[in-house]
Amino acid sequence: MTIVQETMLPEGLDEHGYNALINLTGPDGKIQFEAEQKAIQVYLENTVKKSSPQFPSTEEWLQYLIENEYYDPQVIEQYSRPFVYSLFARARSFGFEHITFLGAFKFYTSYALKSFDGEQYLENFEDRCVMVSLTLARGDEMLAGDFLEEILSGRFQPATPTFLNCGKKQRGEFVSCFLLRMEDNMESISRSFNAALQLSKRGGGVAFLGSNVRAQGDPIKQVLNQSSGVGPVAKIFEDIFSYANQLGARDGAGALYISGHHLDCPRLLDSKRENCDEKIRLKTISLGVVVYDITLELAKNNDDMYLFSPYDVERIYGTPFADINITEKYYEMVDDKRIRKSKIKAREFFQTIAELQMESGYPYILFADNANRSNPISGSITHSNICTEVLQVSSPSTYNEDLSYDKIGQDISCNLGSLCISRVMDSPDFAHTVEIAVKALTVVSDISDIQSVPSIASGNAGSHAIGLGQMDLHGFLASKQIHYGSEEGIDFTNIYFYTILYHVLRTSNSIARERGVTFVGFPESKYASGEFFDKYTEQVWEPKTERVRELFADARVSIPTREDWQQLKVSVREHGIYNRNLQAVAPTGSISYINNSTSSIHPITSKIEIRKEGKIGRVYWPAPHLTNNNLEYFEDAYEIGYEKLIDTYAAATQHVDQGLSLTLFFKDDATTRDLNRAQIYAWRKGIKTIYYVRMRKQAINGTEMAECVSCTL
Repeated sequence: MTIVQETMLPEGLDEHGYNALINLTGPDGKIQFEAEQKAIQVYLENTVKKSSPQFPSTEEWLQYLIENEYYDPQVIEQYSRPFVYSLFARARSFGFEHITFLGAFKFYTSYALKSFDGEQYLENFEDRCVMVSLTLARGDEMLAGDFLEEILSGRFQPATPTFLNCGKKQRGEFVSCFLLRMEDNMESISRSFNAALQLSKRGGGVAFLGSNVRAQGDPIKQVLNQSSGVGPVAKIFEDIFSYANQLGARDGAGALYISGHHLDCPRLLDSKRENCDEKIRLKTISLGVVVYDITLELAKNNDDMYLFSPYDVERIYGTPFADINITEKYYEMVDDKRIRKSKIKAREFFQTIAELQMESGYPYILFADNANRSNPISGSITHSNICTEVLQVSSPSTYNEDLSYDKIGQDISCNLGSLCISRVMDSPDFAHTVEIAVKALTVVSDISDIQSVPSIASGNAGSHAIGLGQMDLHGFLASKQIHYGSEEGIDFTNIYFYTILYHVLRTSNSIARERGVTFVGFPESKYASGEFFDKYTEQVWEPKTERVRELFADARVSIPTREDWQQLKVSVREHGIYNRNLQAVAPTGSISYINNSTSSIHPITSKIEIRKEGKIGRVYWPAPHLTNNNLEYFEDAYEIGYEKLIDTYAAATQHVDQGLSLTLFFKDDATTRDLNRAQIYAWRKGIKTIYYVRMRKQAINGTEMAECVSCTL
């Protein structure tokens, strides 16, 4: 059958010509999947092979790369040379093949080691996996083999900065996403500008907390109406990210989060409008708004919504505005005449948010009370990252007059990677796969030490925080003939994430027991008190549908029992856990393509996705697991609707200590009222953040999805 189909393809096309055929049905009315394999073959033969120098042996190839400063010799020297050669041989005999043209194209253009002039490819996919494994194993041969097995099989995929940079002599950081606090003083603000430069030049995306900065009209040195507010600070950040553009490769990526009850919030929202005055318009920096239970309650009751001066709040309460529980203190602050305030209609506030989201996709939304209710760590979550999945506590730095540190606070770096759900469910040892992924991310945290921003280095060293994510949920469900958002789909999501949580905690507990080290602040956490485990030890968690019960039985995946949780609770209270934070489900852009997985846990945006790839123009990518026989299970996100999408995310959220990057999708005829209903529905379901809002008309042919800019090369 395959041979007959191949002969029907036209002859003499280049890889892009064959790839384009995937978007055209054949004479039989079916998708021409065979064209994709032809595109890969032509691309590898005509482009990759012709641009790849040949070496007589692995030994000579490796020596060339070391001597010419392509590979870091310190990584290789941790092992005996025979072992290194054997690991490369093992990888090359694995039988790896690129499944899609876009996956192959993405790998060679964005990840593979190239000659300094950019003209030659010096490694293939298997080689890259070996260098990542050797780097992360730090001399442990058995662990290097385990890392290689999980990465090369596609069960675990390190995030872009890790997968790209490991083993290279000329490399960037292994992490590329950071969250920093900014306090209401010029020392903190100027330090934040410097941090933006330092992290952006290294390829990092940076999210800043703007809620504490005094509002326009607040006093400076007791002189009234002197502060220019948050807007000018945001403009400077925007210029910094444009200036520190990684040798012109791309502008830096930044985000600013501000409390919805900050006096300057309406001005910042207006600065994202397309028709805004160019002097104040924020064109490229992302904007996130922090809302609270009280914010939504005020809108529900059609009440006024008060906005407060962060300067006055901090002066009176002795606590930065972002750290105040707005829901708890709201009416107290309304009644306090010492606090400067203004009021708007709460419903008009959410109407403005919806208008902007329909126009540009912004702002992001952080439901602060939802995030903090499920936060097991002592302290407050005040903001998120550029992709809205990282939710961790942080603490402020204080400075001397010469801008040196009086006290180094705790800021946040994102040590990310993702499991591929379909392949993990096929793993010969589910628990082992999760364990290896947690260990790999832990190493990324352990070896990252960004001293150019001391608060980032300090926070990472104390927290050992990681963010294990997931991808390919829709692809897996469709491959099992389960509709996304169906009862069975939500049931699977619930039990899968429940099982993942058990194993990530078990692994972190094992690391803490082996090393005799826990994260800073463990004794004050809900893990130490045992409170975190109550919902798992006091009720039975098991599949509600027979189909999901069969899926786990067929995969030979043991679902943790109450007894398992009770034993883990005892061990954690005695020995602790090493990683303060463990899970964060990122949007997964490029890594989904090279892994051939549906992105994150959201639905596909099209059966055949169309992407713009630089100078070559359009590239077509068929949804993973899509065949001509299961098309009905690949409804796109716009057709599925926000309720099923949110229900799916809610099922996962209850087992994730941080966040999940949730994008909402709407058809062309959606109204701002539809968006507001979705926001309320998400909040009531316990969702912690909303990333982008996508209208079908914003996408080319309804297919394009933006990647997390901090993870895009």
